[in-house]
Amino acid sequence: MRFTRRATIFLMLFIMICITASYGQVIVGSEGKDGPIKIDYSNPVEYEIGGITSSGTAPLDQRLLSFHVGEKILIPGDEITKSIKTLWKSGLYDDVEITVTRVLGNVAFLDVRLEDRARLLSFGFKGTTKSEENDLREKLHISQGNIINDNMKTTCANIIRNYYVDKGFYSCSVNVQEIPDEKIKNAKSILFDIQKSKRVRISKIAINGNKGVTDAVLLRSMKETKEKFLFMPFYKMDTAIAYCARHKGYYESKDIKEHLDDYFSDRVKLRSIFKKSKFIKESYETDKVNLINKYNELGYRDAIIVRDTYYLDGRDMHIDIDVDEGPRYYFRNITFVGNTIYPTSLLSRLLGISKGDVYNQTLLNKNLTMKEDGEDLASLYMNNGYLFFSANPVEVAVENDSIDIEIRIREGKQARYNKITVTGNTKTNDNVILREVTTIPGQLFNRADIIRTQQVLMSLGYFNQEKMDVQPKPNEADGTVDINYVVEETSSDQLSLSAGYGAMGFVITAGIAFNNFSTKKLFKKDAWTPIPGGDGQRLSLNVSTTGQFYQYYNVSFTEPWLGGKKPNALTVGVFYQRQAYGSKRDTAGFRSSSIAGASISLASQLKWPDDYFQMSHTLSYEYYTVTNWSGYYFFNNGNANSLSYIFTLARNSVNAPIYPREGSSFSFSVQLTPPYSLFGHKDYSTMTDQQKYKWLEFHKWKFNASWFTRIVQNLVLNVRFKMGFMGCYNKEIGIPPFGRFYLGGDAMSTFSYDGREVIGMRGYDDEVLSPYVNGSSTGASIYQKFTAELRYPISLNPSATIYVLAFLEAGKGWLDKRQYNPFNMYKSAGVGVRVYLPMFGLLGFDWGYGFDEVPGRAKSAWGSHFHISINSSID
Repeated sequence: MRFTRRATIFLMLFIMICITASYGQVIVGSEGKDGPIKIDYSNPVEYEIGGITSSGTAPLDQRLLSFHVGEKILIPGDEITKSIKTLWKSGLYDDVEITVTRVLGNVAFLDVRLEDRARLLSFGFKGTTKSEENDLREKLHISQGNIINDNMKTTCANIIRNYYVDKGFYSCSVNVQEIPDEKIKNAKSILFDIQKSKRVRISKIAINGNKGVTDAVLLRSMKETKEKFLFMPFYKMDTAIAYCARHKGYYESKDIKEHLDDYFSDRVKLRSIFKKSKFIKESYETDKVNLINKYNELGYRDAIIVRDTYYLDGRDMHIDIDVDEGPRYYFRNITFVGNTIYPTSLLSRLLGISKGDVYNQTLLNKNLTMKEDGEDLASLYMNNGYLFFSANPVEVAVENDSIDIEIRIREGKQARYNKITVTGNTKTNDNVILREVTTIPGQLFNRADIIRTQQVLMSLGYFNQEKMDVQPKPNEADGTVDINYVVEETSSDQLSLSAGYGAMGFVITAGIAFNNFSTKKLFKKDAWTPIPGGDGQRLSLNVSTTGQFYQYYNVSFTEPWLGGKKPNALTVGVFYQRQAYGSKRDTAGFRSSSIAGASISLASQLKWPDDYFQMSHTLSYEYYTVTNWSGYYFFNNGNANSLSYIFTLARNSVNAPIYPREGSSFSFSVQLTPPYSLFGHKDYSTMTDQQKYKWLEFHKWKFNASWFTRIVQNLVLNVRFKMGFMGCYNKEIGIPPFGRFYLGGDAMSTFSYDGREVIGMRGYDDEVLSPYVNGSSTGASIYQKFTAELRYPISLNPSATIYVLAFLEAGKGWLDKRQYNPFNMYKSAGVGVRVYLPMFGLLGFDWGYGFDEVPGRAKSAWGSHFHISINSSID
């Protein structure tokens, strides 16, 4: 027994010594004057500290010590042990020693030796791709000179592992290797050796206990946690059919949609096309809340998750969720309390919930405050100044499966705008932004005006539409509200440069558009950064040439607020185009064609029927010159003039310029020339074509429409329709050969030999869907085109917005209105991608397949075609 007790005491003393040694050491130094210094660990002695020295490669900060010169401490004792631990925990030292160097009576002298930790020279990765390495370097936040310690290595390893776990590599491991430098003392490099293992996919999400709601509905409610891709629509179809045949009651118990959900839920899983089936714990926890919210929306207000678990089976993740649905509830009586401004009948109609409807708390809150179309109670009050309005729905009775709701309304008093400010604009002048703002100091608060202002600011194209924000600062005491519009500048200038080879030879095209230009700053040296900007004006220049044969020049300028008081946009533009064979007119075989033109336009914003409408008036003039030219005109030599007036009425409520999710745009225009032939009594049947078309006369009508509908989240359906008609005043003259419609291709051609309008349509060659008579293309006097696009964004970053699309198109051009048949059109389908780069605008890359043969054209005119578009030239 005595031996055991002694062994225990010895073991405890040994452990204590080892623990102390793990942090540092207490070492006896040189001899005292009476001989060697002896330290008895079992019998500490109190000494006065006579002096403290430091040694080693690292400096000593004496504030980290628990003792100081002149103090009396036990040696060995807690003060020394505590000091060693403090020095060690600082993470600055690789080794710590406290040494008794001399003892004079009851006075001891100590030395603290500190060895500096290794410093980081560089770090690298093994087992990563280049893009992953770039991401990790941004996340680690370490740099050359950092101290290398266990905490730093562990933190880095955890960051790297979490990065790969988010990508689905749930079994990722990170080995941190230290590599000493051969030349620099106490410097090391770190190599993060990453073993990603195999990506973990969610194989199965099993939901148990649900009876009133199908698995498919619940799985769709989980936005980020998705099962991996599966497409087996016919798996055991015969078994399912046979079961329904034998159990007629089962078939009649549900509607057809629920049966389809049941059938396809275990056979077709396509959601991972857009959402990868990786497992992220935080997202899973959020999706459990979403699942319960879905139950609540369907009337199961008491639904809970009883138990859930997830586990790995190889590289597959399995999730089991047990739910208790509880009963389904319904609305019974809904009453309003506190409303004095608007009658209960109006509020009930806006609420849109009737007695007997399934209880849905989400729908109730949405109809009170958050409907996207603005038809909710909050919008009703706030659009009339009642900023401080609130509506609190309270369950006042729950009986069996019925719930009575009392909506307690606090109307408050009307608020007026006080200060209107803008922050975040570093280039665009405040007045350029504020002139677009419809919230004016002194006016009653109106939420619809704020939403409208946001849309207008986004449509300018100067700001990041994803970062735009409104910060209201209400003051209920004095009934005012300050509004601050937060913007973030993005590049709006665009540069285009392209080259290609075609029938005209090698063509180089270049263009530049300054969309936030300033003429006021032209003579201010400091404003050229690189060009003066900030006043919202637009200046564009375009050049296209093959050298001597073809040249095209275009310059236009727009002042969006002529006079500075109203949004009256003035646009002036000039262009010149020339094609020629031969360098001089007297050269044999010389032939040429040229068009020179100018236009001036004034556009005004309308207030009725609403402020989305715009009206414009344009005066345009073109002068055509033809010398020994054949193939495109009715005459080979001569000139033609075209003076026309264009009236345009348009409405645009699209909510964002780059990637719209909602809204629509419509435009109607009519172009009229004077009816010269009606002013005199000339016999046009005896005139030459040159005489007939000396002054062109026609009328042209165009209609464009585009709708954007959000399907779910950022998945958007865009439907477009275009139609154009060109007519004449005098049948003896007919429709002129200039300015007709040409349909097909990517619509990027600048070769407007005859002022033609080119309309893109994918899946076909350029301009092949217009009439083809006697071996030559004559252009159409009437055309129509229909497009349906399904769009989904890959990136909404303003510096590189990217989205993919799938499309269906149908269109055709007819020579005469009597041939027009709206149901006889050429059809195509395909996929594409759009990339918006602020410097270059919207670039499009599409593959389309034209399904219909085009009579009179080569077989290559339809079928598979790749197209490139710039700034929606196809659209």
